[in-house]
Amino acid sequence: MPKQFYTEKDIEDLFHSGVKSLQVTDDVVLTELAYEKANRLGFQLISNGADNPPGAPVRPYLSDGHSAPRAKPTAAPVAQAISSPQSTPPNTTDIEKRIRSAVIAKLGNQVEAKLLDNIIHRVVKGIGLK
Repeated sequence: MPKQFYTEKDIEDLFHSGVKSLQVTDDVVLTELAYEKANRLGFQLISNGADNPPGAPVRPYLSDGHSAPRAKPTAAPVAQAISSPQSTPPNTTDIEKRIRSAVIAKLGNQVEAKLLDNIIHRVVKGIGLK
């Protein structure tokens, strides 16, 4: 069966015609704007898979509890690195410290400390908080 594509306008038209849900299968493709419009309108997207927008990367290893075992990290775990005084880079803002603590609480030692610091710093700087 050929794929059926839905745009933002298609979702809006369906919603205004009284349709409140859409079955999303392998043959039904929504643009990113259509996906966002559906969420804004409260339009229900019914799917057997994960609820990811079309542009979201598929990362089964993050959510699949049955994935292959991971390699041992070569760097110190984040929790250990954070407890040491050298782990907090200079010029770290309070918001970066709070984000780092929240990530550690959620992920534990799954993330390399230096990588986590770099990501947090870039995001904070990128959204203008620093």
